[in-house]
Amino acid sequence: MQKLTNKEEEIMHILWKLKKAFVKEVMAEITEEQPHYNTLSTIVRNLEEKGFVSHNAFGNTHQYYPIVSLEEYRKRFMNTAIDNYFNSSYKNMVSFFAKEEKISAAELREILTMIENQEEKK
Repeated sequence: MQKLTNKEEEIMHILWKLKKAFVKEVMAEITEEQPHYNTLSTIVRNLEEKGFVSHNAFGNTHQYYPIVSLEEYRKRFMNTAIDNYFNSSYKNMVSFFAKEEKISAAELREILTMIENQEEKK
C-alpha cells in the first residue's frame, strides 16, 4: 500500500465518509482551500491508480468509492508510524503519549482492562 499525500488522505476521509461520490460531491465537502475541479479530479484518479478507490461510470461522469477501508489504512499507517518513530515498540508509543500528557492514568487503566479482557477470551 503506497503512502498518501496529505491532500490524498483528506480526499480519502471524504470518500470514507460519503461511501460513494462524484467529484463535485467531494468538492462540496472540502472546507478549506478548495482545489480547482480538474485538480481534484486528478487527485481522485491518482487514488484510483494507487488502488485506493474505484469507480462506476455513468456516461462521461464517474462515481468513486473507496476499495481500501479506513480500518485497513489506519492499521498500515499506525504500524508504519510505530516502526519509524517508536522503534517498533507500542510501549514506547504509549509512554510518549503519557509523557506528553496526551493520555491519562484513567485511560491507561481502561486500555489495560481491554487488554486483559481480550486475553480472557483467548
